[in-house]
Amino acid sequence: MRLRLAIVTIAAVSALTAAACSSNDHGDMDMGSGDDLPGSSMPHDDMGAGMTGSTSTISVPADAAFNAIDVAFAQGMIPHHAQAVEMAELALAISTDPTVRALAEKVKAAQDPEITLMASWLEAWGQPVPDRNAPMGHDSTSSGCMMMFGMMSDDDMARLGAASGAEFDRMFLEMMIRHHEGAIQMAQQELTDGKYPPAKDLARAIIAAQQAEIDQMRALLSPPT
Repeated sequence: MRLRLAIVTIAAVSALTAAACSSNDHGDMDMGSGDDLPGSSMPHDDMGAGMTGSTSTISVPADAAFNAIDVAFAQGMIPHHAQAVEMAELALAISTDPTVRALAEKVKAAQDPEITLMASWLEAWGQPVPDRNAPMGHDSTSSGCMMMFGMMSDDDMARLGAASGAEFDRMFLEMMIRHHEGAIQMAQQELTDGKYPPAKDLARAIIAAQQAEIDQMRALLSPPT
């Protein structure tokens, strides 16, 4: 039978694959306290709203065990995880709080292997693999212009790296909560529209693990009085 290619326009499939070429428009926030979190100049429920749809397409064989959402999930989650690992490494280098350091170790230990796993899927599928070490600046296209919810801007990361003591710990926890919320949003889209069973299993694992860490971090930010 002649192989038929299913060409799926990213913007028409889901919010997960909206353009990230302008996704840092919600970054560069002043590091305030309370709900004034980095990467959150719009309400969380509205993240991705008003984004320009990508003109990119993902070509997937019609009889493949994966679909375009699986590809977008892996391509978006690799740089997303890479930034979380970078944040964790900053915590290990700067923080002296044993609880924060333990959390950072946990994030790094979980997300580094997941990056390797998702890269292996993309290679097997013949799809581009994002460079996890590429700059995450405003003009970055390392993720193929995939929307990555909860990403920190370069300025956010610079402010985090320049902080110390209790201020660093607060900033790290606030930023990682937002980052985890974004990963959960991406994983939920994969569960809804993805096809590849291992990718959906990973999405479930991400949701469970990162929600538990969000709960832990919120407790650390709001200790009992």
